[in-house]
Amino acid sequence: MVLNKSLFICLSLLFLSSSIQAEEDFTHYAFANYLGSGLYRTSGQNTTVVNMPMSFELWQDDTDSLTLRTPVSLGFFNFKWDDLPEGELPSSVGTFTFTPGVEYRTRTAEDHELQAYFDLGYGKNLNSGNHVAIISGGVSSLLELEYKKSAPVWVNRLYFAGYQSFDGSQAETYSAIQSGFDIGTDIHWRWDWLGVDVEPRVFAVGYWYFDKLRFATPFGDDVLVSHSLEVGATLAFSKPILWEWMGIDRLGLSVRAGDGVQVWRLIFEFPI
Repeated sequence: MVLNKSLFICLSLLFLSSSIQAEEDFTHYAFANYLGSGLYRTSGQNTTVVNMPMSFELWQDDTDSLTLRTPVSLGFFNFKWDDLPEGELPSSVGTFTFTPGVEYRTRTAEDHELQAYFDLGYGKNLNSGNHVAIISGGVSSLLELEYKKSAPVWVNRLYFAGYQSFDGSQAETYSAIQSGFDIGTDIHWRWDWLGVDVEPRVFAVGYWYFDKLRFATPFGDDVLVSHSLEVGATLAFSKPILWEWMGIDRLGLSVRAGDGVQVWRLIFEFPI
């Protein structure tokens, strides 16, 4: 079953980022940090994207904060689904991206937060030797609503991302707007785990791409995505688990679909 395979590979490749099945740059690995972790399936081909988020708080007061984000992404070539039953995983690193940036958050009201970020990073395809410069920025609005004790959050984001190879032969950008809700469950479903409060939450979000996001595949036609819809569930932790610098405050699973692309996502942070 596709779901069982997706769960297996997501759990196995926790610290990997972009896995593509050829020596060229398909569905460019430079966007791994912005597309979200998951198993992407387009035109019968598979791409694995799982990001390792890392961040460090630079400054904070009662209403504002400034954070340094340093996500690292690794990728692997020549991975086949047929290897899963034997428990074999990719053995050589194929891609690397490092997209440091700053994120500013400010509380404009008791129930509203405004966020803005800017990243400038680097990526390399270790197999082809291609180097790219990566740039991304965006703004977000998070509105906390009142509905019983479920603490729903309405999130709207506008952002762009782009890359250009150092030799000038490749360049691509995309921009998008997304809107969705993240909502908790009844208080009786919550529990304490090793001193950490755990809350089950569900979410739904829509994505609209202004200039169509291109998913290129090595053995089929390219797929142009203009919109997609995602639904999923997470466990929200009252404080980061494992290592605080890695910032894992959520753990969950979702499915995203639209315009011929299907994605199973394993989630390690706020999902929207």
